[in-house]
Amino acid sequence: MKDNRKKIVFILNPISGVINKSGIPKLVEKHLDKKMYDYSIVYTQYAGHATVLAAQASRDGADVVVAVGGDGTINEVGRGLINTSTAMAIVPCGSGNGLARHLMIPINIAKAIKIINKCEIHDLDYCMINDTPFFCTCGMGFDAFISMKFAEDGKRGPMKYIEHVLKEGLRYKPDIYTIEDENGKKNKHKAYLISCANASQYGNNAYIAPQASMSDGMMDIIIMEPFDILDAPQVSFDLMNKTLDKSSKIKSFRSKCVHIHRSHPGPVHFDGDPALFDEDITIRIVEKGIRIVVNPDADKKLRRPNAVQNAVTELFNNISGVRGDITKQGRKLQAMNKMLWRKINQ
Repeated sequence: MKDNRKKIVFILNPISGVINKSGIPKLVEKHLDKKMYDYSIVYTQYAGHATVLAAQASRDGADVVVAVGGDGTINEVGRGLINTSTAMAIVPCGSGNGLARHLMIPINIAKAIKIINKCEIHDLDYCMINDTPFFCTCGMGFDAFISMKFAEDGKRGPMKYIEHVLKEGLRYKPDIYTIEDENGKKNKHKAYLISCANASQYGNNAYIAPQASMSDGMMDIIIMEPFDILDAPQVSFDLMNKTLDKSSKIKSFRSKCVHIHRSHPGPVHFDGDPALFDEDITIRIVEKGIRIVVNPDADKKLRRPNAVQNAVTELFNNISGVRGDITKQGRKLQAMNKMLWRKINQ
């Protein structure tokens, strides 16, 4: 009798994120629908290995390949599956989980596996930065600088990321960027950061491009202008409250392709991972180039504020009236930082 089950391969990165993954095989065995899927689990052994494993699984006829890890693991698996008939699914186990959160894939592992059982597959967009694919966001400026610091630190988790942001944020010097869109129009900007978004957020529900879509054939280009200590709480609030596109410090537009020239080489991040790039960078979208298992109930779910959003809202309300006295403002910011760390660590 012919076995009509779909072939599915789980690619597990044992060291990504902050979650112990030793129990994941048991969760897969317990929650995956074995009447629908014939499954196997493979483990990455080095950086870039997930791309090799995913491409091989696709050549071997896998219907679905599951990235079990963070945005870096998802990026590697996705690279091996672009422009193939094999779909990528996600079991998020990273420190930020930006793409999973954008797609409203549950962070709970058992629930994420149950989404895979529903097997709703959409053809979605991905992007290229020079010759490198990415799926969520890429950027240069402060966020890339922090990504590099974060990677060098070796410790993961939102607490450590925010520690770097708070330590370096107000000392960072903006750069000058010339941005050319797909129609050849050039504009020069002094910017704190430039972000090109296929999806809406960095991770941990920090929405750099609240209106971004992976199915519209366009990138959202976000230009964050320089801001001072008095603006920092509002920018933080907008980032976590999905209102950054309404900020006076933000300019944005949509394009299929941009060329960016900056004054010197430096770090760039794509899907959270940093790398050094030259002064000239081209970023473009590839429409419907990756098949992804999505949450069929995503549009029906209420996007409730998470603990971080609630914390930022509370802290912003506490600080927003303080403007005239820089000393008081500094004390308030210090208290805000400590309280935010406690909230995130709960």
